[in-house]
Amino acid sequence: MDYRKAFRVDPGAKVKLKKLDPAYIGKIGSEGEAKLQVEAYRKKLFHEQGLLYAEHKHSILVVLQALDAGGKDGTINHVFSALNPQGARVAAFKQPTPAELAHDFLWRVHPQAPGRGEIAIFNRSHYEDVLITRVHKLIDKATWTERYQNIRDFEALLAENGTTILKFFLHISKEEQLARFAQRLDDPARNWKISESDYSERALWDDYIEAFEDALHATSTKKAPWFVIPSNHKWFRNLAVSQIMADTMEDLKLAYPPPSVDLAAIRRKYHAAVKQEKVNKKNG
Repeated sequence: MDYRKAFRVDPGAKVKLKKLDPAYIGKIGSEGEAKLQVEAYRKKLFHEQGLLYAEHKHSILVVLQALDAGGKDGTINHVFSALNPQGARVAAFKQPTPAELAHDFLWRVHPQAPGRGEIAIFNRSHYEDVLITRVHKLIDKATWTERYQNIRDFEALLAENGTTILKFFLHISKEEQLARFAQRLDDPARNWKISESDYSERALWDDYIEAFEDALHATSTKKAPWFVIPSNHKWFRNLAVSQIMADTMEDLKLAYPPPSVDLAAIRRKYHAAVKQEKVNKKNG
C-alpha cells in the first residue's frame, strides 16, 4: 500500500479527524510483519541519506505534530535513529523565550531549517503558533489566518531552495491518549514525562482538533504536504512514516557526485606510495 496516497491531505481538502480511524492498520498481518518492513525502510533511509549528504543539492525537513502523547519522540527514536547524526538533527520547539517573543513567530524557526545535504526533524514546529496560541486565545482568527499565509510562504521559500518538506500529524484517539498517560504513571522510566498540562490540555481536546483540522486544510500544499498518520498502534505509525520518508527520498533520484580529482593521477600516486613503502621496509 502506498501510504503517501492513502494519508496525504490534498491541497484545499477539508479534514475531519473524527472520520479518520486512528487505530487503522490496513492489511498488515501482525506487528512482527510491520517491524520487518520498518527495518527494511530504515536501511533504505540510511542509504538515501548517504546519497543526500554526498550530493549536497537537496535537503529534507520533517515536521512532527501531535496532541500530547501522540508519539513524536517515539517516531524519532524508532524511525529516524537509523540516520547518521552527522547529517541529521532534531530541533524541538518549546515555549518561546522572551527573546523569541520579541520577534515574528518564524524568527526562531528559520535558523533550524536544514542546509543542503541535511535532514532536519522538527519535534513540534512553527505550527505551535497557530495551534496552542489559538486554543489558549492568545491570538484571534485574523492573526492565525494571516499566519497560515506566512507559513505557506515560508515553506514555499524552503522548497524553492531545494528542501523537500514532509509534515506528519500523528493521529491518536482520546482513549489512547489516556492509556498512554497511565503508562507514564505506572512506568518509572516514563514518570519524568508527566506534567500538569497533560490533563489541563486534555480538557481542550475538541478545540485542538478543530485547530489542527483548520491548519491541515490551510497549509497542506503540493510542495509541503501534510500526512495524517493513524498512530494508536505505534508499530503501524512507524511503518507509515518510514515508508513515506524512504520512498520520497528515493524519488529524488539522489546520486553520488563525480570525483573532484583526477582518479588516474591519484592512483599513480597511490601505487608510487605503496612501492616506496616496500622499499623503506626492505631497507629497514
